[in-house]
Amino acid sequence: QVQLVESGGGLVQAGGSLRLSCAASGRTFSNVAMGWFRQAPGKEREFVAAISWSGGSLYYTDYADSVKGRFTISRDNAKNTLYLQMNSLKPEDTAVYYCAADFGVRRYVTSRRLNEYDYWGQGTQVTVSS
Repeated sequence: QVQLVESGGGLVQAGGSLRLSCAASGRTFSNVAMGWFRQAPGKEREFVAAISWSGGSLYYTDYADSVKGRFTISRDNAKNTLYLQMNSLKPEDTAVYYCAADFGVRRYVTSRRLNEYDYWGQGTQVTVSS
């Protein structure tokens, strides 16, 4: 049974930072692409960032324009954990953040499409006050 569990959300002032974690279990994730998505109240779930698998130490990463330069996605395969470092947070970053796993994808490939992802976590709330 594949399970993804997010943590690290909370309340932060604008300009602050948070680091989200996503602990994966149920199988090895070293050859699985991973992504972060978010959903604000009344809005559709949207892509935030994704990271490929590689079999080595270099990965392909992709970011939504709205977070590029502020957020960094990374992974620790030994710990089966995905991270999202969020800096210079803005009130518009307020949302529930979800991690997701994309199985069966080729090396160095990621997707921004929700329906490409096979498993999802339950989400963690991030609230940025102005």
